Amino acid sequence: MLENSQPIPASAARTIALQMLEERGRGAVLVGVARVDAALEHLLQALMDPPASRGDGLFLPDRPLGSLGAKVALARRLGLIDAPVERALSALRKLRNAFAHSAESASLADPAHSARLAEIYAEARTNPLWAPLEAVLAAQPPSAHGPLEPVLRDYILLITILVAFLEATAQQLRPYQPPVVMGFSGVVRQAPAG
Repeated sequence: MLENSQPIPASAARTIALQMLEERGRGAVLVGVARVDAALEHLLQALMDPPASRGDGLFLPDRPLGSLGAKVALARRLGLIDAPVERALSALRKLRNAFAHSAESASLADPAHSARLAEIYAEARTNPLWAPLEAVLAAQPPSAHGPLEPVLRDYILLITILVAFLEATAQQLRPYQPPVVMGFSGVVRQAPAG
């Protein structure tokens, strides 16, 4: 539940989790982190005024907010995410980079990766959606890839919770209106948004 008692749309989280079931191995990691990256970008955009032109490109890969690391740092500095979420997002960034740059077959079960994620999973399990979503995944019939492995299940649950809550937070934000704005005529006090 959110602080203002609005429930997180469980159906949206369920949809994300079920879509993630289609992915395995390297694809699950890359697609999962891409979904988190997009949700984090949406969160930051919810706080910003729309760009003056469509060609603004602030979030393009070669621009200031083009990397997941820059988005995580800004979201934390703005107070949009707490320290445990920042650690989770940073660990996912490192995991994605390891999977993307590995010439060999990478696995979530590899000790280096599972150790990196263990603490994050412990934090994420406190989320009220973890257990219900875990039950949804457990009720799914085995896919052509076989039964769902616990390491992939936990990863899917983490991604689902992060995306669902980043999106829910973004939906509650409005563009930031600073109390003063610098212009060539000087510092202008703005009226509070109504």
